Order: sequence, then C-alpha cells, then structure tokens
Amino acid sequence: MNFKRIRTLAYKEWRELVRDRLFFSLSILVPAILMLIFGFGLSLDVENIPLAIVDYDHSALSREYAHKFIDSRYFNFKGYSRDERTIDWMLARAEIRAALVIPKDFERSLLAGQPATVQTLLDGTFPFRTTTTKGYVRAINSAVSSEVLARYLSQAGGIPSEQALRMVRPVRLEVRYLYNQSVKSIWSLAPKLIMVILIIAPPFMTALGVVREKESGSIYNIYASTVSRGEFLVGKLAPYVGVSIFNAVVLWVMAITIFGAPFKGNPLFFFCASALYVVCTTGIGVVVSTFARTQIAAMIATAVLTVVPAVLYSGVLIPVSSLSPTTKVVAHLLPAMYFTNIVLGAFLKGVGLNVLWGNVLVLALYATGLFTIGYLLFRKRPAA
Repeated sequence: MNFKRIRTLAYKEWRELVRDRLFFSLSILVPAILMLIFGFGLSLDVENIPLAIVDYDHSALSREYAHKFIDSRYFNFKGYSRDERTIDWMLARAEIRAALVIPKDFERSLLAGQPATVQTLLDGTFPFRTTTTKGYVRAINSAVSSEVLARYLSQAGGIPSEQALRMVRPVRLEVRYLYNQSVKSIWSLAPKLIMVILIIAPPFMTALGVVREKESGSIYNIYASTVSRGEFLVGKLAPYVGVSIFNAVVLWVMAITIFGAPFKGNPLFFFCASALYVVCTTGIGVVVSTFARTQIAAMIATAVLTVVPAVLYSGVLIPVSSLSPTTKVVAHLLPAMYFTNIVLGAFLKGVGLNVLWGNVLVLALYATGLFTIGYLLFRKRPAA
C-alpha cells in the first residue's frame, strides 16, 4: 500500500468536500443541529403532570390529603372541579392527565379507624408516563396512610407521634441513586445522542461521497489508474473520518456544556473509542456504496441500516435487558449497543478501558469486518 497515493487521494477528497460548500456545511452543522433538536425535544422525565381534584368532603383531612399532591413537584395543580363529568371532559380534551376524586365522609371514616377509598383517574394514552404517574400516586397515598395511622395510634395510645410513626413503618427503605444522583433523563440521553448521531451522519457522508463519483463518472479515473482498492478506500474515507471525529468532539462539548451531563471518565479513552466507533460506522457507508448506484438508493439503504437500529436496539429508549430474546440477539449483532455502553460508562460511571475493553474489542472487530467486506465488494471495474 502506497501511503503517498493515499495522502494524495485524501487531499483530493478533502478539496472536493470543501469545494461543495453546502455538503461541507451540512456535514458540520447537521450533527450539532440534531443534538439540539433531540436534546431539547426528547425527555423521559415525568413531572408537572396536569392534575385536577374533586373534593366532595370539604374537610380538613381531605384538604390536607389534596395538598400532598398539590405541593408535589410531580404534579401541576389545575384547580378543583365540581364533579366527575367535568373531570371526564378535561381528560378527553387533554387539559389534565390525572384526577383525584375524594368521596364524602372521607374524614369521618379515617377518624373512625375505617379505610377511605379515593378514586384516581389517569390518562392512559402514554403507557410509560401513566405507569410512572401511578407510582407517584401510590407513593404519596402510602405516605399519607402512614401519617394518618400514626396519628390515630398516637391519640389512642397516648404515645409520641414519632414513636407511633416508627411503629407503623417498622421497615425503613432508603434509596441511593448511583451514577445519576439527580435522576435526570437528559444526563443519560445526551451521551446516548452522541451514539445515535455518530451512527447516522458518517455513513451518510461516506456512502454519498463514493456514490456521487459513480453518478458523475469521475470514478472511472480510479478504475483506469494504478491505485489499488485498499488505497482508494483509505484515501477516500480519511476526510470523512476526520470530519466525523471533529463532530464527536463538538457533540461531547455540547453534552457537557449545554445539557449539563457530567463527564467522569478519561477524555483520551473516550475520544479514542469514539474514533474507533466512527471508523466502524463509516464502514457501513463503505458497504452501502459498493452496491448502491444512485445517491437516493444510498440514502435509503443507509437510513434503514443505521437509524432504526440506533433508536430501537441500542438501549437509547428501551434498556436492552428489557427486550425480548429475539431482539436482544439483534441488539448484540449491532455496534450501537456497544458504544452506548461506552458513552454511559465514560460519562456517568467514570470507568475506562479496564471495564469497557470488551465493548472496544467488539467495535474493533466490527470496523475490521466492515472494511474487509467493503474491500472485497469494491471492484475497479464496473459490473456489466
């Protein structure tokens, strides 16, 4: 392999990339724009849930119970309603997502030591949000029940309220969140978005760069030259790999500065792993460019091979451990999942090569395999 010819081809491709100002601008701006769009538009935090309350009891205890929800940061109180018909209308119009109906004799039942039933209505159009909201309601209701029971025992037995509260809560659960102490979804999503964007942009640029030469006919100059297949592929792809590595740095800075994601790992390890991932995703573009003859076909094929796997089978929205056995196999056959483990480990856990070496090894094997396939499929003579 002649490195002088590789350098010449890389310089030629770089000049062509810079000369096409629109394509060059898009290759730099689109990843950053996607980071902003997904970063600000995608959130898994369930907070400020619109809530309305129907209070038929109008007692001190019913108001105290209602204020447990009103004062919670998870609910956005929209006001009291007269009856259930108003609640149904507000739910249908999506003005609220949750409602409480406190029955008559709520206070009387509790003071008599009898259970009181409170109805909760939740908008189930978004199951994930509904399940989370249900958990909030259960947690608040459990806390209120313990407080009411402790108050009853304190008054009936003449014991201090703190002792009564310990009696009704014999087991105390303390939860400690590791790696993401604030439990902010953006701290997890921002690193994952780096993975998503770097599996979309590099293959698109690579595939279009090669297929564009096929459409224009300039690739026949390569067919007629003494440049080998390996020299052509390395020289052709070097500028796109360089631009993608630059984009990886920009996305890393955006994740830290704009979205506030903490980075606890080794920057050198992260950038080396990102460069390997970029080489791997660029290899997808190489394979696509070997059989696609038009830029439209290259775009469609690249989208199918990158966008869907990056979103569904990488752990961005659904943890891989929660997938079905079949889809788990698919996830392990794609490079996105392995780089997701790397970015989460580097950002939130602060681990490096000593822990993530297996994921790095898989990415290296992917990169080698994809470029080998591209090398074998590329011919210096067009197919008849």
